[in-house]
Amino acid sequence: MKKNNFLGGRTLKTGISVFITALICGFFNLPVIFAVITAVVTIEHTAADSIKKAAIRFPASAIGALLAVTFYAIFGKSAITFALAATLTIAICHKLKLDDGILVATITATAMIPDFQDQHFVSFITRLGTTSIGIIVSTVVNFFLLPPNYSPRIFQGINEVYGHAARLLERIIIGKNGEFVEKPSSIGRSYRQLTMHLEKTYQLSQYQREEWKYHRHTKDEMRSFQFAQKKLGALQQIAYHLGNLQYVQAKLSEFHSQERILIEEVTYSYIGILKDPAHHISEEHFQKVEKLDRLFWKWKQDHVEQDNHFRQHLPPQTILIYELLSFHDVLEELSEMCKSQQRIIYRCYMSED
Repeated sequence: MKKNNFLGGRTLKTGISVFITALICGFFNLPVIFAVITAVVTIEHTAADSIKKAAIRFPASAIGALLAVTFYAIFGKSAITFALAATLTIAICHKLKLDDGILVATITATAMIPDFQDQHFVSFITRLGTTSIGIIVSTVVNFFLLPPNYSPRIFQGINEVYGHAARLLERIIIGKNGEFVEKPSSIGRSYRQLTMHLEKTYQLSQYQREEWKYHRHTKDEMRSFQFAQKKLGALQQIAYHLGNLQYVQAKLSEFHSQERILIEEVTYSYIGILKDPAHHISEEHFQKVEKLDRLFWKWKQDHVEQDNHFRQHLPPQTILIYELLSFHDVLEELSEMCKSQQRIIYRCYMSED
């Protein structure tokens, strides 16, 4: 089922954790519901997170159970018991910086109130024990069973973000030609989607780095991962320049015909480089960028003084050209970085195409 993407690894581990937890509780004739609920909510993205948060959830659950016993002894099974147990559990756990255990602790505190036994101490030990079983089983299952491999999703995410950046660049620059004007709100929305996708890929990278602290990995896997981090770093710079370009108040119609054609040609060349997993740069592209560089200095010299005699050292048109030149610098670094990684590029970014 996992191979056919019917169920993800985390979903499978949750089901297995619930099954084992229920078996253990049934064997010792303990209440199942608390342990099962805990097992469901404690499966994490990585084994590292499971271990770290298990150490937080146990004392948090103890606090929740203790508060529930205390208020039940005072107020009985009333609405104020539920309210005080939940509220103070959240407040105390937050004050003690046990935020990752608040959910489990609150569930423990409120769910145990309806089924209290006459012996409060026994109820406390029983509920804390069943909650602990859920935490321990989930942590062990998450550590040993189906260790996650986020690398394929990282490589896929990087390809998708580079493709998104290429499409966004086209919309920003070609959308300034006067014939087709894209709404700034639409551009802004697409840019936010780009940054969100980039952040998600960074998060997956963090998960993979944490996972490798506890599970073996090959040298090839590490080299591929490190190369992916470099590509993500370049993407971060590209996103920065795209963010600047979307706010440049300049239209291509304000340039001369040959200048406008050059900017469009450079833009389409950038798009091709972004979409190419190897990010190869042709000699023809370098020639176009040299022309763009000369155009930058020409515009800066010829148009620094406006009609109202206000000296504007970087008119919008000059800023547009400057950002495109800065964009090229990032692409050139990216291309150089990829030259020595052809095998990794083919295996991780091109083998599925």
